[in-house]
Amino acid sequence: MASLLLLLAQNTQDLTGSVPAPALPSQSMPGSMSMMEILSKGGVLMIPIALLSVIAVYVFIERYIHIRRYVTTDMNFMNKIHEYIRGGKIENALKLCKTSTEPIARMIEKGIKRIGKPIKEIEEYIELAGKFEIYELEKNITILAVIASIAPMFGFLGTIIGVIKIFHDISMSSDISIGSVSAGLYTKMVTSAAGLTIGVLSYIGYHILKRNLNKAIHQLELSAMNFIELLNEPPK
Repeated sequence: MASLLLLLAQNTQDLTGSVPAPALPSQSMPGSMSMMEILSKGGVLMIPIALLSVIAVYVFIERYIHIRRYVTTDMNFMNKIHEYIRGGKIENALKLCKTSTEPIARMIEKGIKRIGKPIKEIEEYIELAGKFEIYELEKNITILAVIASIAPMFGFLGTIIGVIKIFHDISMSSDISIGSVSAGLYTKMVTSAAGLTIGVLSYIGYHILKRNLNKAIHQLELSAMNFIELLNEPPK
């Protein structure tokens, strides 16, 4: 009897050793989404938001380079103008203005052409020329302000349309679980986030350009004032 029990114990041990232990089910981690995948969840209204972002970037870079290029007044230019005017070399001063690409050169040229006329008249011509130059500098800057206003609206509109669709699907399927609601809602919030981001960046870019533009206007006015003071100097 003892030998029989010993034999059964050995067979049970052999069977147990030959059967592999059942593998525990691995817990699958939820897959992470790339930024492009998240943006693609925003729907059709992501297209105009993306278009607004491209326009905003182009306008900011183009205007920033343009203003920085034409804002910095070359002090050597103004010094030569003063030297030519004091020396009576009006033609040389006009030639220098025509060869320069700075806005102040076009303003000073208008004043030089009217030397000999009343100072008040010269001031008016320079001021008129300055208005055209300022208009050229600030052209298209307001586009950034418009984008800063309408980009968040597109984002909110996309989110509202998405929420309407979610509740329509719930009413059709009678599935009101938190999972079904949250799964659709978080993707619809993508348009709001994208619209707000573009709006904020456009707003910042607009004020950066306005600050540089104000510096440009100040330099133009200062150079024009120095030129008028030069004409008011008594002849030596």
